[in-house]
Amino acid sequence: MRLLFVHQNFPGQYLHLVRHLVATGRHEIVFITEPNDNEIPGARKVPYIPPRPARLDAVHQAARDFDLAMRRAEAVAVTARKLRQLGFTPDLILGHHGWGELLNLPDVWPDAPMLGYLEFFYRLHGADVNFDPEFPMHPEEFARVRAKNAVNLLALELEKHGQSPTAWQLSTYPGWSRAGITLLPEGANLDLCRPDPAVRRSALEVGGMRIAPADKLVTYVSRDLEPYRGFHIVMRALPPILAARRDVKIVLIGGDRVSYGLPPPRGSWRQQMLAELGDAIDLSRVALPGRVDYELYRRLLQRSDAHVYLTYPFVASWSLREALAMGCTVIGSDTQPVREFVVANETGLLTPFHDPAALADTVLRLLEDGALSRRLHEGARRFATERLDMRDTLAGYVKLIAHLAGTTIADVA
Repeated sequence: MRLLFVHQNFPGQYLHLVRHLVATGRHEIVFITEPNDNEIPGARKVPYIPPRPARLDAVHQAARDFDLAMRRAEAVAVTARKLRQLGFTPDLILGHHGWGELLNLPDVWPDAPMLGYLEFFYRLHGADVNFDPEFPMHPEEFARVRAKNAVNLLALELEKHGQSPTAWQLSTYPGWSRAGITLLPEGANLDLCRPDPAVRRSALEVGGMRIAPADKLVTYVSRDLEPYRGFHIVMRALPPILAARRDVKIVLIGGDRVSYGLPPPRGSWRQQMLAELGDAIDLSRVALPGRVDYELYRRLLQRSDAHVYLTYPFVASWSLREALAMGCTVIGSDTQPVREFVVANETGLLTPFHDPAALADTVLRLLEDGALSRRLHEGARRFATERLDMRDTLAGYVKLIAHLAGTTIADVA
């Protein structure tokens, strides 16, 4: 089969799928993307020229995301037409709808079926907007949120098929659209992301801090340290945790950019929170190393005694799935995306998102109760084995690709 993938940051969500399809040796795989250094042998990467955003004074602020999305759609379509001129016609197009890149491809290949990744439909109520009272959104800004769905709505109007990774994310889409969206849960590589008791037998070094075998390690991971992932709540929970136990070391992994939400008034959220807390945090026992390589990230989670994962009602992070697969004892926020993965007292513990004191108490409870920790460790890994196996994700993809392309599973797998 000829398969066309589209994602502005190759390979995006398609890393495992593309590797699997390449390994079959049966498919011609082309991937349209912005230029980057990532490579997957056997997949042909075709870069498009990233469009320049319009001047801020040239487009209404509520329409800036949409304007850039349409520029991306145009740039991708130009690249696609060149592929068509070279004789490439895909049997199926797969791509992420978030940046508008797929919107003009039916004009290039009208008969090609499409499987679009539908990640989140923005809402004014019941999701991320005004979830956090510390950062209220005023009604004057609501138009900008509604306008963020322009690409979503155009994607749905293409009358192609969609996929969504969690039941809650799927539920954010309008009722009339859900019949055309398949729930395709994403998993983790259970062979790579697995418990490893040997990690705790020797010291770890991270961010200039040494974690000895006898230390209790609390971990937190986010692409970027920001309120959407509860970074401010976690930081405010640290002083009582550090005060209660001298054997605790804490590692908070994440960059200083902004993935979701608004930037802080100045500097980074890390700088904001360090300034707020000052001497209340013993920085000799807290490491904020920024983003780390995957191997160190994996060893830290395998070594973790308590892993904190907080999020607004928004997109669930891949790190949560991997933490469960590695048998982390997870303390998650009691929010909709987390409750699909963390079942209280079975696969982890839940805590109110907005309550740093409750988070601190829950972390300390877990560190002090060895029997509870062992039970949750076993429950997390069991849940991952039963529900988060990447092989099941790939099987789901293969079945859906075969259906949309009008072929058999044997022809895809």
